[in-house]
Amino acid sequence: MTQSKGEQTPVRKAGEVVGERRTGRWWPRLRLPLGVAVGIATAAVEFAFLVVAAAASSVRVVAPAAGCRAAGLTDRYGGRLVRMEHRRLAGLLAAEDLPAPNTVATRRQIGYLAARLLPGMLGLLAYAVLGVGVVLAGIVLRAAVRGELTLLDALSQIAVGAVLLLLNVQAVASIAALDIRLARRLLGPGSRAELTRRVHELTTSRAGVIAAVDAERQRIERDLHDGLQQRLVALGMLLGRARRARDADRTHALLAQAHEDVQRAIEELREVAWRVYPSALDDSDLGEVLAIVARGSEVPVRIRCDLPVRPERQVETVLYFVACEALTNAAKHAAATLVTVDIGVRDGWIRMRVHDDGVGGAEPTGRGLSGLARRVAALDGRLLVTSPAGGPTTVLAQLPCD
Repeated sequence: MTQSKGEQTPVRKAGEVVGERRTGRWWPRLRLPLGVAVGIATAAVEFAFLVVAAAASSVRVVAPAAGCRAAGLTDRYGGRLVRMEHRRLAGLLAAEDLPAPNTVATRRQIGYLAARLLPGMLGLLAYAVLGVGVVLAGIVLRAAVRGELTLLDALSQIAVGAVLLLLNVQAVASIAALDIRLARRLLGPGSRAELTRRVHELTTSRAGVIAAVDAERQRIERDLHDGLQQRLVALGMLLGRARRARDADRTHALLAQAHEDVQRAIEELREVAWRVYPSALDDSDLGEVLAIVARGSEVPVRIRCDLPVRPERQVETVLYFVACEALTNAAKHAAATLVTVDIGVRDGWIRMRVHDDGVGGAEPTGRGLSGLARRVAALDGRLLVTSPAGGPTTVLAQLPCD
């Protein structure tokens, strides 16, 4: 590959590269047992904290003022311990989709810290058994070296030790899974909070759909007023000139021009109608309809549609509008030379990725893209627009399969 003058290839020493490979090789293996071991230490700290918190609550009954100050300190340091556990689970145990600790009520945080004592004690027990196993292995090895064990006894001891070691490794993995499950269960929002959040999402998406419909109506009105209406007015004037013309050749030329204007008006009317309701989806699937749109595009378009099952109509409609808006922006504003549309299913989501090699700079908060984002959000989907200055531009729409 060629390299420009402004680019510099980073130079690494051999020892640094080997160190990186070793870290990348051993770290995933050591991360889980290390995370459980750190969890034992944090459980001891949390036990001491819970004892102090219980003492502070009893003091509050006798001395309310001092109890209030102690409760404030309890809330503060309890939140710090929960955030510490969050970092441990995310960093050492590689836990994903953990609830944000700052959004959890103090009572739920205290309950989580109390529940965390269970995996802490189980982890201490597992490592204690492992330590005992190491001591016994040393004794067996010493006896074998001295010749105090027969070959059969040594093999039986090795077999028993290997089984116990495997059970201990499985126990450590189960403790890590229990630790992660407790965090997701106890730090996540309760049923009432989840219901409130869902109602808020539905209210917001409903308002967004209404705004998107209003914006689409305004756009259709502008298209009809600025395009089709003016073309029809010009067509009427053209036909009037044809009626008043006395020369047959002149009349024939005007009628031919009027016929061309009628064809263009029909095309514009069809485009406006498709923006309102893509009727082609009644008889064809999304890939076939987008292929029709691509044939009329000013920019070359490559389409790959790999959907094992045809999605619901409203999902197809939203994806159609997203693709059309992205193609229009690429042709009018991005100066693109190629647009690729990739549609498939991944992890329970229908994903459509529209990528162009244009100049970029698209504004996700603009009228067109923000309207599409509201359409997608109304179906519990997500729309991500990446368009740095200089390009390229990628529009990613994700909608649930069910």
